[in-house]
Amino acid sequence: MWVGLLDAMLRRLLRQGALVVTMPDGRTRRYGDPAAPATVVRLRDEATVKRLVLNPELALGEAYMDEGLTVEGDDLHGLLEVLVRNTAWDGNPVWLAARRSVATALRHLDQINRRAASRRNVAHHYDISPAVYAMFLDADRQYSCAYWRDPVATLEQAQLDKKRHIARKLMIEPGMRVLDIGCGWGGMALTLAQEFGARVTGITLSREQLTVAQARAAEAGLTGQVEFRLQDYRDVTETFDRIVSVGMFEHVGLPNFGTYFRTVRDRLTPDGVALIHTIGHTGRPGATNPWIARYIFPGGYIPTLSELAPPVERSGLWLADLEVWRLHYALTLRQWHDRFMAHREEVARLLDERFVRMWKFYLVASEQSFRHGRLAVFQLQLARKVDAVPITRDYLYR
Repeated sequence: MWVGLLDAMLRRLLRQGALVVTMPDGRTRRYGDPAAPATVVRLRDEATVKRLVLNPELALGEAYMDEGLTVEGDDLHGLLEVLVRNTAWDGNPVWLAARRSVATALRHLDQINRRAASRRNVAHHYDISPAVYAMFLDADRQYSCAYWRDPVATLEQAQLDKKRHIARKLMIEPGMRVLDIGCGWGGMALTLAQEFGARVTGITLSREQLTVAQARAAEAGLTGQVEFRLQDYRDVTETFDRIVSVGMFEHVGLPNFGTYFRTVRDRLTPDGVALIHTIGHTGRPGATNPWIARYIFPGGYIPTLSELAPPVERSGLWLADLEVWRLHYALTLRQWHDRFMAHREEVARLLDERFVRMWKFYLVASEQSFRHGRLAVFQLQLARKVDAVPITRDYLYR
């Protein structure tokens, strides 16, 4: 029964590319374009097939993690490229379409993200061994999309270009007070202090990130110029000339969008400017992928522009500029994947093989979603006053 249902699903789904699947009974079936090169997959048992039929968005990643699904040559990029390209059209069976509709309708309940929940969610992802992040990030530990002015640049250069591009949008001047919401391991704050003379307060909910960031500030001799705190953005009380937030908004949660943008407005001086850098969805609003929500980013949500615009409007802030980065994150994620896999044996010794497969699936699925799906990066430049920033973009490229 379950093999028959999966067979029908794949025959309906596969329009582009090709997939060859060996079922648990040993029979091999081909789907998609007969002339296209095929990715070859083997399913271990009937239980794996059943889970893929009932909830493929959750079961696919779990099956790869637990080796219920294996890919010839471990070509996970090939498998997920085929699946992402083909799920761009609405070809789901009725029970999956109903499941997705219910999840979308109830998505607010999964993202309430009160303070305690936000701390737990951050710890789940960011408080694993810092050695893991050091293995695949650039030396500055920028864990967000790089800016690829040159597609063959090094990851280090692309991340530096990202920070400088953001600094130009913020028009940082020496002595300005800057709030960095979701400061990570401190790279953005340290760059704004060292290169632009800013006085920066960075806040995070990750104890591991806080420890590293504080140590880096001390090592750079910037302790008096850069302060890092373990603090929720909702609890900040001071005002700042500039606010920057890179890769944090995805953790805010849909019910808190209004609170977030009101907080940004209230924490800015009258002439203040903010730059919010977030992953965005360019299609219709939906629910967070259940595998990502369970294993990678609990409480996370990727917003659409239709969900961002209303709370920005209600906050009273000016949307001074909106930039959409296409494919930049795909390039970044491929670099992270290649670096991570170069250290896979070290990661497996530190954690285990299942963790390695989980993170490989996360990195590859994310890349293919930016390359062939509807994900991009939005940069929102926000201001309290209509004339707080120049009325052309010339100042960014001089």
